[in-house]
Amino acid sequence: MSTVRGRLLASHLAVAAVGVVALVVVGTVVANVTVNRRMGMGRGTMMDQDSARDLLADALPAALGWGAAAGLAAAAVAALLMSRRIAGPLAAIREATRAIAAGDYTRRVPRPPEEELAAVAADVDALAARLADGEARRVRLVDEVAHEMRTPLTTIRGSMEGLIDGVVDPSPEVYERVAAEAARLQRLAEDLSTLSRAEESALTLRTAPADLADLAREAVDRLRPQFDHRGVTLETAVAAAPVAVDRDRILQVLVNLLGNALAHSEDGGRVRVAVEARGDDAVAEVADEGDGIAPEELDRVFERFYRGPGSGERPGRGIGLTIARSLARAHGGDVSARSDGRGRGATFTLVLPRASDA
Repeated sequence: MSTVRGRLLASHLAVAAVGVVALVVVGTVVANVTVNRRMGMGRGTMMDQDSARDLLADALPAALGWGAAAGLAAAAVAALLMSRRIAGPLAAIREATRAIAAGDYTRRVPRPPEEELAAVAADVDALAARLADGEARRVRLVDEVAHEMRTPLTTIRGSMEGLIDGVVDPSPEVYERVAAEAARLQRLAEDLSTLSRAEESALTLRTAPADLADLAREAVDRLRPQFDHRGVTLETAVAAAPVAVDRDRILQVLVNLLGNALAHSEDGGRVRVAVEARGDDAVAEVADEGDGIAPEELDRVFERFYRGPGSGERPGRGIGLTIARSLARAHGGDVSARSDGRGRGATFTLVLPRASDA
């Protein structure tokens, strides 16, 4: 594959060569014509040195003049042709970028032969693909948010219209139902705000030294009443694992992981929480014996509003794991999932950079 530098060098040499050839050819022709004409006028006479000098002085300016004019014209034509060959790919890239800027994310740039321009074309194509993916995610997010908002809004509207029309009697139950749905909308808005700021690296973290084991114990204590209510055994095996984190955010991660484990556990099941230091990492694992995850869904469970097969009756909005991973990554860590398949439970692992024990 050629390069722009090589193409420019070749074009300059070609233009110069064309100009020189035109100069020599035309100059030679004009010189011959001029000399022959003068010799024809003086036919039959002996040409002395002065006459030869005058003949050369007369023929040389015309030859050089016409040769230079022809060389410039030929060089201009060659330069125009070569510039079109070089500027053509640039014009194609410019046209494609304008189309992409106008919203046509399907536009792709023809691949030019020059390495540098081919790299630019590949970058433009990659940018278009990412913009197309971002637009699709935006549209899907709007649809998903609208879907999540529809149920609580319908409940609130129905309750209020029933109260206004007198069909529903005012009662603490009605007001509690409206308040619960309003709180659900508020939590959704807060979760989406947290997720958006985390994904855009705009989340403010107040990091401080902490022990991941202490945070796990606090999360377990917070959710233990819900586990007891369902009859789900909650086991812990935690060891010191120093970290430097935003306590509230990492506590939110652990609560989300525990809540997900509870949601996918059968009554009377078991969930195990383990924390330990592994080399340069502090690791927390939440393992359940519930629904399990199919291999092709191990990464999809972290998508916004994704809910796997059989989770239609499960509580939650399908955003807790997304928030957990985003918050972990904002701390330089990650959350991953593993499972042996459907019905065989799942383990979610939080990994954070380990802080110095000092």
